[in-house]
Amino acid sequence: MFRRVLILLLLIVSLNQVCYPQKVSNDDRLREIVREYKQAEVSIPLTGNIDFDKLTRNSSILSVKDKIVHISLSPLTVEWFILQKYNYEIQKYTGTKGIVTAADLTQAMEWDKYPTYSQYDSIMRSFVNIYPALCHLDTIGTSINGKLVLAVKISDNAGSDEDEPEVFYSSSIHGDETGGYILMLRLVDYLVKNYTLDAKVKNLVDNLEIWINPLANPDGTYGTGNIISSPTRFNANGKDLNRNFPDPFQPSEIQQKENVDMIKFLRNHKFVISANFHSGSEVVNYPWDRWLTKIHADNAWFNSISRSYADTVHVYSGPSYLNELDNGVTRGSVWYIIYGGRQDFVTWELQGREVTIELDDQFITPAAQLSLLWQYNWHSLTGYLENALYGIHGVVQNTVTQAPVHAKIFIEGHDKDSSHVYSDALSGSFVRLLAPGSWNLTFSAAGYQNLTMNNVIVTQGQKTDIIVKMATLLDSVDPVKKEIPLLYPNPATARTVAVLPPGIEGKVNIRIISLSGRIMAGYLTEVMSGVPLEIDLTRLSSGIYIVVFQTAGTESIYRSRVMVIK
Repeated sequence: MFRRVLILLLLIVSLNQVCYPQKVSNDDRLREIVREYKQAEVSIPLTGNIDFDKLTRNSSILSVKDKIVHISLSPLTVEWFILQKYNYEIQKYTGTKGIVTAADLTQAMEWDKYPTYSQYDSIMRSFVNIYPALCHLDTIGTSINGKLVLAVKISDNAGSDEDEPEVFYSSSIHGDETGGYILMLRLVDYLVKNYTLDAKVKNLVDNLEIWINPLANPDGTYGTGNIISSPTRFNANGKDLNRNFPDPFQPSEIQQKENVDMIKFLRNHKFVISANFHSGSEVVNYPWDRWLTKIHADNAWFNSISRSYADTVHVYSGPSYLNELDNGVTRGSVWYIIYGGRQDFVTWELQGREVTIELDDQFITPAAQLSLLWQYNWHSLTGYLENALYGIHGVVQNTVTQAPVHAKIFIEGHDKDSSHVYSDALSGSFVRLLAPGSWNLTFSAAGYQNLTMNNVIVTQGQKTDIIVKMATLLDSVDPVKKEIPLLYPNPATARTVAVLPPGIEGKVNIRIISLSGRIMAGYLTEVMSGVPLEIDLTRLSSGIYIVVFQTAGTESIYRSRVMVIK
């Protein structure tokens, strides 16, 4: 009898050991997936008990569909997630299913296979080698593992910085969202090959400076290797780069290296319009991402250009593609709220106009479907860029000297939440993209009288050109001097020496300004008459800069320019 009772007790204990740790086993399995693949996808039901704001601030949300939240976890976030004790389900990891690697450069440039990293580097350089007049290659920066983050500029005079609107396409900030990567490479190839063959392409290339960054997160896509073997959403530190941009109303976390470089690039160029490309859903997403109740001043315009992208896609793909949410279009926060996204950073801080385009409901577009992705999207890709040619294009000048004026352009009763724009400090040019209608534009600048230009007409699909003449304040000093300081060497690398005109001495305020109007450096120094002044350029990237010398006593202003080559 005792033996039977003992056996029964042992059996109960054994059953408890098998059944009780089910939740713990799920957590351990989640940890193991993250250790092996550097990420894991989980889903949780979106119930009233879920603090969504807490969830989106502490993890990387992939999408919200049918009241199910899909989340990607990295080594940095998995333990936080487990501690929340959510009722979650681990999604099956598909790895690199669909990835076919090109055997050589020729095969890679057929655009139906994925290049190695070295092939990608060669492809980008080949554009410049074959089309030197149309292409210029720039390095935005490097990844944590030392891989290059490249961008190619396409313009009719690519080697020159012309007074033309700059536009920007960027893809794969999430390294395992691969379709846009190939789409961007193929777009560069299409534009340069069709420049002399297609009037629409020629119009874009002649009148815009088009920048394309196919791969924003090379460590996420290639890791430390040369082929796509275990791509992850995150960078090498396990950070989601599209949750790591400065937030306008929250304490900003430290930016990852890739984002430090990208932010510097974006600030230098001040793109008129831009888009970043993702996968995991099929929808065009426009600002704001972080505010549900705050509506962008140009919400109707954003919806219109997003609708145009999606509707054009539907003509070439049929209704089953790019049809999520409002038939392929959504305001970001209506879908779900995120913080630290690039789209909101560009639109708020830089007064840009950026959308997020989700190209494929699969994160990794199978190689066999890359050609279809191109056929569905290329008309929309070129059509979206055309938006930069419309709206109001103007130049702001001093009414007497015709010198360019760096002015704020604001529409009273319409603009809010950083939707205004600025004219360029060097050229005085500006672009204000607006929905069709009649608009009253107010111009303001330091040392100038405010000016309002009424009833400026914007017509759908057309450009409105205006010239704005601003008068200085009666007691102001004319800021333009005929004397131009001599800078040598010019071009320069680390330093240049300024030979200043007579009259510049004593305390002088020196500012170095990019062509987009951003002050890159500013300091007060003591100048002795007839003694050249050395200017440090080591912190500047390659480009052309305006050097402004302003005397502290008379407040006279002198300008020169320097080309920096790194």
